Amino acid sequence: MDGILNINKPAGRTSYSIVAMVKRLSGERRVGHAGTLDPDATGVLPVCLGRATRFTEFLTDAVKAYRAEIELGVATDTYDSAGKVIERKDFSGVSRENLVTALASFRGTIQQTPPMYSALKHKGKPLYELARVGIQVERKPRLVEIYDLELIGWQPPLVTIEVACSKGTYIRSLAHDLGQTLGCGAMLKSLARLRCGVFDIEDAISVAQLEDAFHHGYWRHFVYPPDIVLLNWAAMIVGESTSELIKNGTNIDLAPNPPPDNRCRAYTTEGNFLGVLHFNSANKQWQPKKVLL
Repeated sequence: MDGILNINKPAGRTSYSIVAMVKRLSGERRVGHAGTLDPDATGVLPVCLGRATRFTEFLTDAVKAYRAEIELGVATDTYDSAGKVIERKDFSGVSRENLVTALASFRGTIQQTPPMYSALKHKGKPLYELARVGIQVERKPRLVEIYDLELIGWQPPLVTIEVACSKGTYIRSLAHDLGQTLGCGAMLKSLARLRCGVFDIEDAISVAQLEDAFHHGYWRHFVYPPDIVLLNWAAMIVGESTSELIKNGTNIDLAPNPPPDNRCRAYTTEGNFLGVLHFNSANKQWQPKKVLL
């Protein structure tokens, strides 16, 4: 089975445990998720099976949307409610207008410093392992893109926002930085991923539903084809001889005018998905990049 499951991860489960469950129930050896969710977070977790795991990167790179509840006046070492409280401050001076102004400063391309409690590595070790033994290391700020950021709820001390962002964005860091901007400190209280690329929370299947589907043998009805994550790409249909060249990784001559992003998805005349191609401007040929072998 090659495809993608859109799973609504519950709170208290790691992303890895969901992958392990799918691997066990499906019997498929190649299973992986696209974009880790913290154990306390909920929402969209795309899980790729079989040859679809070759296209995980296109989901990881996709725009993601979240609903986050942020608590003002308290800061923790992990930037969320799972951590140890390290500071409490008065938040009573924060108004809705202050929030709107502060949130506006985070829209667009911003510099964000990853939290110490993250899976990023320093000299081969995950930062969270170092943090747990009290070791702090310098983290370089990196550019992330906040495409949309809206205040949808304000019940002091709780702020609810919805945010659409690029890969590599830490909502925990966003909560922490908002608290710093407001001068009262803040932490992420809860987080739900609403969207990951083409996958939406409204269409996600719960773990209980998925387990029932596996038990009764209809789980394949919930599997999306691998190329669903590429539907905004240009597409080309190729003949049998060209199909064989693509499968063998051979550069080919196709349309002389490539799309602006120099990439496309390729299909056989029967409509079977072959893989993705990249146009090499140096030799004016299309190069197979990811092939569904």
